Amino acid sequence: MIVLQSGFPSGVHRVSVFAMSQTTPFAAAFAEANLPGAVGLIVDRDGIRHAEVLGLADTSSGAPMQLDTVCQIASMTKALVSAGAMQLVEQGRLDLDADVGALLPELANPQVLTGFDADGKPQLRPAARAITLRHLLTHTAGLGYFFVHPEVLQYFGAVGMPTPGTRASVTMPLMFDPGERWEYSVATDWVGLAIEAVTGERLNDYLTTNLFVPLGMTSTAFRDTLPADAARVHVRTGDGNLSKVDVYLGGGEFDGGGGGITSTAPDYARFVRMVLNGGELDGNRVLSAATIAEMGRNQVHPLRAGYMGSAMPQLAAPYDTFPDQHTGWGLGFLINPEKGPNGRSAGSLAWAGIFNSYYWIDPAAGLGGIFVSQLQPFGDKGALGCFGALEAMAYA
Repeated sequence: MIVLQSGFPSGVHRVSVFAMSQTTPFAAAFAEANLPGAVGLIVDRDGIRHAEVLGLADTSSGAPMQLDTVCQIASMTKALVSAGAMQLVEQGRLDLDADVGALLPELANPQVLTGFDADGKPQLRPAARAITLRHLLTHTAGLGYFFVHPEVLQYFGAVGMPTPGTRASVTMPLMFDPGERWEYSVATDWVGLAIEAVTGERLNDYLTTNLFVPLGMTSTAFRDTLPADAARVHVRTGDGNLSKVDVYLGGGEFDGGGGGITSTAPDYARFVRMVLNGGELDGNRVLSAATIAEMGRNQVHPLRAGYMGSAMPQLAAPYDTFPDQHTGWGLGFLINPEKGPNGRSAGSLAWAGIFNSYYWIDPAAGLGGIFVSQLQPFGDKGALGCFGALEAMAYA
């Protein structure tokens, strides 16, 4: 295996064709991107095929990015929490199509936001139907994000912006009746709270016992504080330099299933490989093959999924992975119905994290990839260029 940094684990096996004297397409894209640091992994069912580590974890201290540097994976958390929920569906402890209001009182008898009166007061009506776990897992419940949806931001402006990390921060009226649209949302936070409600455990404890330990994801956890040696989030300054910013999505009164996990690229690679192997890794089965197949089936047809607008572009720019495809959504993943421009097969699974981390899982080809960086705002062209280069290398 040819790598750009020493100290890689034994799970890396020799497949890469790049000589040490060569600059890989990934490294070339990184050089153009002006990112602080990044890790790129290409994996198959058996292990890591190619790994590159570039740049700095912290520009202020000069600490280099390492393969095992802990990072905030943000919304890449969602797939992990979705897998945990589907374990409980397999056991009959959660029901995909039952009213989740029985478990989560805040979601019982939901109200739909219809607008605002002349004084700015929110106007509400009863929703046409109950919210189900399937709605939550597919982002069709009617919920939103204040940084994505202007109406949600206006609602919180009218009633008061809640403290981050509280249940109040993910409690809001619906933007539409459940099942009638796809909009990216806090829904997976509620999936995590449903796991807590049915198990009586903190979400971190449940996932550690039932997902992270069986998969060997030893650096993955919800943490109250960001570890001292973790990578720091950066922004670009007006002069083109990079500046560290103090932002952490973890902590709070509950484990945020929508984005609160910190992890490493190799740890996340083990989750990707589990999906590629139909729910099993290294002899440890965490989900049935049938459940993995169901998670990868488009659940929202004929709706189109995947487009994310922006109410706060300083946090996240508008984003659409495949603007020319009628993308779908499974039980936790974006699904491309046609072959992707960088090689991934139709029916592949993917998503991302707000600090410009991205992954894909291609069951048809038996390949996947993980790109981790720590830069905001989301949707950065340089980061997307690096991720695209990594993907193209996988299929070259």
